[in-house]
Amino acid sequence: EVQLVESGGGLVQAGGSLRLSCAASGIAFADYSIGWFRQAPGKEREVVSGISSSDGGTYYADSVKGRFTISSDNAKNTVYLQMNSLKPEDTAVYYCAAERGGLYGMGYRPHYYGMDYWGKGTLVTVSS
Repeated sequence: EVQLVESGGGLVQAGGSLRLSCAASGIAFADYSIGWFRQAPGKEREVVSGISSSDGGTYYADSVKGRFTISSDNAKNTVYLQMNSLKPEDTAVYYCAAERGGLYGMGYRPHYYGMDYWGKGTLVTVSS
């Protein structure tokens, strides 16, 4: 019933850019908070960024601050992650996830264990 579909992954050289999209059906992003997570080979899934429509708050992991920008278009039920100045260590499968509630502008952040719905991921590979 609820589906989140990521797109926009690919192969880029270090310093390049990609824009990921997360399109949702079955839920309205206006009623949820959306997080981006990534998982590299041999590593645990980690949070990258998040956005909460209720308070307009955003969250960025320290490793991506200044390089990644999250945005949303509630009319299209789509969330974007603009990734600039990509590094080889950004290589991972990127997932979007939806959480009921969440106030990232109040100091909260997405947690992998707290998300209610997950997409299947899109692969980002950054070559050195």
